[in-house]
Amino acid sequence: MSTTLPQQHDLTTKTVGQLVVERPLRARVFEKHGIDFCCGGKIPLTEACEKKGINLDAIVAELSETDATAPDIDLVHASLTELADHIEATHHASLRRELPRLETLARKVAAVHGDEHPELVALRDEFLHFKQDMESHALKEEQILFPAIRDLDRGSVNPSRPFGTVKHPIRVMLAEHDDAGASLSRMRQLTSNFTPPPTACNSYRALFAGLEELEQDTHRHVHKENEALFPRAIEKEAQR
Repeated sequence: MSTTLPQQHDLTTKTVGQLVVERPLRARVFEKHGIDFCCGGKIPLTEACEKKGINLDAIVAELSETDATAPDIDLVHASLTELADHIEATHHASLRRELPRLETLARKVAAVHGDEHPELVALRDEFLHFKQDMESHALKEEQILFPAIRDLDRGSVNPSRPFGTVKHPIRVMLAEHDDAGASLSRMRQLTSNFTPPPTACNSYRALFAGLEELEQDTHRHVHKENEALFPRAIEKEAQR
């Protein structure tokens, strides 16, 4: 793999989503500055910086620095099977580990501090809704969509699959990604950008920190599917 870093022109003329597809760790820069590389990542970097009032040269410098680090997976050259396996082993595993832990914290913090801070009760309810949806979402990917994508990668077709084309379950997953993004945005609003009050206890702080990490991991999860796995699977099926 070439270690040549991209020129500034290459960075500024591509969409935010494309930039993260090429080098996934660029997501860290966009997360730091609140730039949506996930569902809203279809705009050029220049436009994204203008909308946020961020200096373009500063972002390019940070991206170039990040590019010196190897990506977690090559979204361009990895096989469809490798991508699906990576998403399950990395992001689905993180959900199964973190969602139960955060549920315990959300219930505890709402019970102890909810009278004084009613937004914590709303936060608990929003999180429980998110948790239920994401657990169902991951299960559908693992049991329905990803096996079909792996079949495509092997060049085989399972006639027992009821949905015909992978476009149908992908359309459902994309809609659920949008719902997850909206739910995460509501949790960010309810927590004032995941900022606990100065008097917050350790559980309070742990909950907010965990939710922020959950948001970041979900953005990376959704991006890998929306911008790499799903379009490549649709293209592969079309070639058949």
